[in-house]
Amino acid sequence: VQLQASGGGLAQAGGSLRLACAASGRTSSSSVMGWFRQTPGKDREFVGRITWNAGITFYADSVKGRFTISRDNAKNTVYLQMNSLKPEDTAVYYCAASRYYTDSDRAASYDYWGQGTQVTVSS
Repeated sequence: VQLQASGGGLAQAGGSLRLACAASGRTSSSSVMGWFRQTPGKDREFVGRITWNAGITFYADSVKGRFTISRDNAKNTVYLQMNSLKPEDTAVYYCAASRYYTDSDRAASYDYWGQGTQVTVSS
């Protein structure tokens, strides 16, 4: 499975951005898609996840109510809609895929990773 993230950029506090993650290859071998983010010197932080089949989502407390994950099965694409952005949301955002169902927020539980896309929120 290959993942290609896009949609990062610069936004003002209170603004919105939408990230996309296009999956290719043996996408049928992927069960759960996750979003993570990372800032320099820190571990990769879980943002949220979605299951491919039922579209069940789960979010980190830090983004709950502001971020929404959705998927388009026909396009093999997962989206991260980010609203009410804050400067502390500034990070490189990564999408990831897990071969098997997982309810983990650990990066090690995911098998495939996209290249990351920078999101910068100015105050």
